[in-house]
Amino acid sequence: MPATPEGPTPAGGQGAGDGQRSGGSQPNAAADGLVGEGIERGPVTAAGDGAEGRAQVARIPEPPGREELPPAKGDSDLRGSTPDDMEPPPDALLVVRGLKKYFPIHKGFFNRHVGDVKAVDGVSFALRRGETLGVVGESGCGKSTMGRSILRLIEPSAGSAHFEGNDIFTMEKGDLRRMRRRVQIVFQDPFSSLNPRMTIAETIREVLGIHGIAKGQKANDRIAELLRVVGLRPEHSVRYPHEFSGGQRQRIGIARALAVEPDLIVCDEPVSALDVSVQAQVINLLQDLQRELGLTYIFIAHDLSVVEHISDRVAVMYLGRIVELADARQLYRNPLMPYTRALLSAVPIPDPRIKRERVVLQGDVPSPANPPSGCPFHPRCPHPLKDADCAKIVPPLADKGGGHFAACIKVPLGAGSDGGGGLPVLR
Repeated sequence: MPATPEGPTPAGGQGAGDGQRSGGSQPNAAADGLVGEGIERGPVTAAGDGAEGRAQVARIPEPPGREELPPAKGDSDLRGSTPDDMEPPPDALLVVRGLKKYFPIHKGFFNRHVGDVKAVDGVSFALRRGETLGVVGESGCGKSTMGRSILRLIEPSAGSAHFEGNDIFTMEKGDLRRMRRRVQIVFQDPFSSLNPRMTIAETIREVLGIHGIAKGQKANDRIAELLRVVGLRPEHSVRYPHEFSGGQRQRIGIARALAVEPDLIVCDEPVSALDVSVQAQVINLLQDLQRELGLTYIFIAHDLSVVEHISDRVAVMYLGRIVELADARQLYRNPLMPYTRALLSAVPIPDPRIKRERVVLQGDVPSPANPPSGCPFHPRCPHPLKDADCAKIVPPLADKGGGHFAACIKVPLGAGSDGGGGLPVLR
C-alpha cells in the first residue's frame, strides 16, 4: 500500500477520508473494489472485460455536511455586540474572556504534534454575584472542561478568568490556593470524588485543615453543622462513602464544598447520576443554600428541564463554543438558535394531551479535532435560510436584542427583544 506524507494510504485509496475514490491508474484498483466515502461497492466482473470489467459503483446521497449549500442570499446579519465588546456589570463576580482549552494530538515515532482537540474554543461570559448560570449541551460539547479550566483543575490554553478582578490563570500557587477557598466544585460522580478509605469526618476535616479554618473540637463542631445544613445527621460523620446512597453522597460532596465558605460553586452535573426524586431534593437543597448563604453557581447539566428550574441565565454550548446565551425564561420562550430548539424539543412533557414538535438533527456531532468551517453547526442545521455563507462565516455570539445572544448569522438583529425570532416548539 503506497504511503502519503501523512502516513499510509487509508483503505479506500487516495482521499478516502474526503470522499475521493482511488484512481484507475492503480492496477489493482478495480480488482480490490476499494471505494471512498459517498460510493457503494458494486459487483466485480471477471478481469479482462475492459470497461465492463471494472467495479460497478452506485452513488448514494452525500452525508450531512457534504451537501451543496445554496448560494449566499445576502441576508446574513453579523450585527450585535458580543460579550467581549461589553463592559462587565458592576456586580460581576466572575468574568471569562476568550477561554480556550486545546488537547494536543501527537502521532508517529517522533511524537509529532499533528493537531488539537478543541474542547473549549473561545468562551466568554460574565457572572453576577448571587446568580446561577446554567450550561447545557450534548455530551462532549466542552461543558465540564470549561468549568474545570476556570478553576485551573486543568490548565487552560488561552483566555482569562477574572474572579473579583484577579486573573485566575496568572495566579501563583499560593494565590491560587487562597482563591480556591472562594471557588469550589461539586463533581458529577459523588462516589469517585470521595476517598473510600476516609470517613466523612476525615474528608471534611482535611479541607478545614488545609485552609486553616478549624482544628480539634472546632473542626468537629463545624463538621456536625455542615452535615445538618445538607440534611444529614452528625452521627453520619463516622461512616465511609460506601455506606451512603447516591443522593447522600452528593450531599456530602456539597458539604465538603461549603466547608470553606465559598462565594462561587461550579456544579458539574451534580444530579445526572441520581434518580428523579433525589434530583429534586438536591436541586432544592442548592437553591436553599443559595438563598441563605448568597452563593453563586455555574450549573452544568444536559437536562434542560433541571436547568430551567434552577437557572437565572442559560448558556447553550456546541462543539466547544457558546451558541446561545440568554435569560432562562427568554431562552425557553423564544429560542433563536436551531440547535437550542432541537434540544428543547427533546425534553419530554408530562402531559399526554400535549404533543411536542420534535426537531430531529441529521448526522453526528463533528469531531472537535476537525471542526467544520464557518458555523460549527451548519452541517446539521435545519434552518430554512441556510446558505453558502454558513459554511464560510464564523458567526459571532452577538446580542440580538434584550441581552439575548445567539451565534447565528441568519437571526436578525432585534429578534431577541421582540420575541419574533423563535419558532414554536409546541403544538
